[in-house]
Amino acid sequence: MARWILALLYALAGVLHLAAPQPFLGIMPDWLPAPELVVMLTGVAELAGAAGLLQPWSPALRVAAGWGLAAYAVCVFPANIVHFIRDMARLDHGLGLGYHVPRMFLQPVLVWLALWVSGALPFRESNRS
Repeated sequence: MARWILALLYALAGVLHLAAPQPFLGIMPDWLPAPELVVMLTGVAELAGAAGLLQPWSPALRVAAGWGLAAYAVCVFPANIVHFIRDMARLDHGLGLGYHVPRMFLQPVLVWLALWVSGALPFRESNRS
């Protein structure tokens, strides 16, 4: 069940990256080259990872998708930090600490969750669903 939920969340995020890239462009670190391309590629990566988690015929592909989504969650962490800094610098503090602090702590959980639901870890959620 958790594998399906995570795949759905990544698929939705992937669609949003491709269909409405503006919010994601606003949180790109300044040092990142070609931010439009990066947002598009991250959307494709999320969709591919979601599809890989859900495919039924290859456990190895599911594990690869888990590792890919885990790496993805690590790679986008700088954008989360930039979003936090830029948002909190606004006069109204944007979304505020109630949004940003849990989001920062959620990132390592997403790394672990991608590995767990894909079967990449010894205790595999995918064996139960």
